[in-house]
Amino acid sequence: MEELIARIRKDGKALNSDVLMVDSFLNHLVDPMLMKKIGDEFASHFAKCGITRVATIESSGIAPAVMAALALNVPLLIMKKASSSILSDDVCLTTQVHSFTKNTDYMLMCKRQFLTPGENVLFIDDFLANGEAGFGAARLIEEAGCHVAGIGIVIEKSFQDGAKKLEKAGYEVYSLAKIAKLDNGVIEFA
Repeated sequence: MEELIARIRKDGKALNSDVLMVDSFLNHLVDPMLMKKIGDEFASHFAKCGITRVATIESSGIAPAVMAALALNVPLLIMKKASSSILSDDVCLTTQVHSFTKNTDYMLMCKRQFLTPGENVLFIDDFLANGEAGFGAARLIEEAGCHVAGIGIVIEKSFQDGAKKLEKAGYEVYSLAKIAKLDNGVIEFA
């Protein structure tokens, strides 16, 4: 998506070979007009997949995911990164996920009642590195008896193997911007 790539070139900051800061338009300060275009692009790409629900993980994926859900006219499910002591296993689906960015594990959860068996779910996330978030979300979606209709990624770090692993597992991955290389002050696109 050319407008997203232009915005990354203008406002993105590569801190090192792993970290791309896009907090001035994607995940701290959010540009709603850009998010609308991103949502429209995901909706257009997955238009023929019979999407009945969009899902994301709190919190950085919410802005693009809500716009995709709006464009597809379906509900948005926000998966939580922490379980609650008042929710039991019969109420919630849970799985452990490793965060590349924070180099830590967390529990991903969602209430069973918000995923009806048979739904076609589009998972949206802000970044794709090693694919752990995508696999975690897919586990919850599939455990609920739903189908992962696709995985939409705003920014893919294509120098890492997340997209390849997800595609090898049978998931369609659609990334709007693919980064081939990061280094201090360097952003190269695939």
